[in-house]
Amino acid sequence: MGTVRIVTARNRTILIVAAAASVAAAAVVGITAATSSNPTGDPAAAPQARSGAPPLSLDLGVRTDREANDLRQAIGLYAAGRRQAAGKIFARHDSLEARIGESFSSWPDGTVDQLTQLSGLHPKSAAVQLNLGIARFWAGEPGSRDAWLSAASLEPDTAYAVTAGNLLYPNFARNLPVFVPSESVPASVARLSAPAQVALLERRARTGSTADRLFYGVALQRLGQQRSAERVYARAARLAPNDPEARVAAAVGLFDKAKPAGAFSRLGPLTQTFPTAATVRFHLGLLLLWSGQVKEARHQLQLVSRAEPGSPLVAVARQYLDELRKAGV
Repeated sequence: MGTVRIVTARNRTILIVAAAASVAAAAVVGITAATSSNPTGDPAAAPQARSGAPPLSLDLGVRTDREANDLRQAIGLYAAGRRQAAGKIFARHDSLEARIGESFSSWPDGTVDQLTQLSGLHPKSAAVQLNLGIARFWAGEPGSRDAWLSAASLEPDTAYAVTAGNLLYPNFARNLPVFVPSESVPASVARLSAPAQVALLERRARTGSTADRLFYGVALQRLGQQRSAERVYARAARLAPNDPEARVAAAVGLFDKAKPAGAFSRLGPLTQTFPTAATVRFHLGLLLLWSGQVKEARHQLQLVSRAEPGSPLVAVARQYLDELRKAGV
C-alpha cells in the first residue's frame, strides 16, 4: 500500500454548502488512484516497515468542548511533524482518544505495544482497532487487516468504520458516496454552527418534510454515521414512496464497500420507476464512480441532463464529468 489517507478530526461543516466542483474533484482523485495501473495496493500484502510516523486517525465529530479543541490542536501538530508538542497536549487528558494520540506521539517507542494493551482494555473500541491496525501496518508487523476488520464491525456507525473501509477496500473511492439533494439547504440552517445544524436537523426530521429528513441523513453521512443515515433515508422512503429523491436516498444509504450489490439492486430498478428523475441517473453514476466503474459512471452522468434538463443536478453531473476529463479517466 502506498500513502494511507486518514480522516482527522475537525469542526465539520455538515451540509452541502461547499462548491460541488471541489466535491467532484475529491471523488475523482480517489477514483484515479483506484483505477491506475499502480493502485494503492492490498493491506494483506507482506508486511514492510514504513519510514516516518504513521498517520493518526481520531474523529471528534462536532464536539466543541475544551478537550475536543485541545485534541484538534494536538492532531494538527502531529500532522505537521511536531510530535513532541502534540504529545504534551494529548497527555493533559485521560480520554481514550487522548491516550491513542499520546501513544502515536511517542512513535515508534512502544506505540504498538501500548495500543495492543489499549485494545485489551477497550475491546469494543473501533478507534483503538483502527489505529492499532495503522500502527502495525507502519511498523511492518502482521495483523493490520484483522484490526481494521474489527474496527469496521465493532462500531459500524462511526467515521472509524468508514476509514477502516478505505484501508480494507483500496480499489474503491475513499469514504462513502453521500446523497445529493436537489433542494438547497435552508439559509436558517446553513448559517448555524455545525453542532447547531445537527441538532436542528434532527428535530426537523422527526415531524418535518421529506426534504428535512434527507438533509438530516446527509448530515449523518458526513459525520460517518452511515447506518443511522440509512435508517433516516429508509423512513423518508416509507413515508413518501412516490418521491424519487427519498427512494434514491434509501438506496444510497445502503452502499457498503463489502457488499455494494445491495445498493445497486435497489437503485437500478428506479431508472424504470422514475425515468424522468435526474436524481436516479445522477446517483447511479455516483455509486458506479465510487466502485471504480468509470465508463458506466460516465454514461449515467451524461444521462442526467436527458432525464431532467431543468434539474440542479445537471450542473453537478457536469462538474463530475469535467473532473473525469481533467483526470484522464
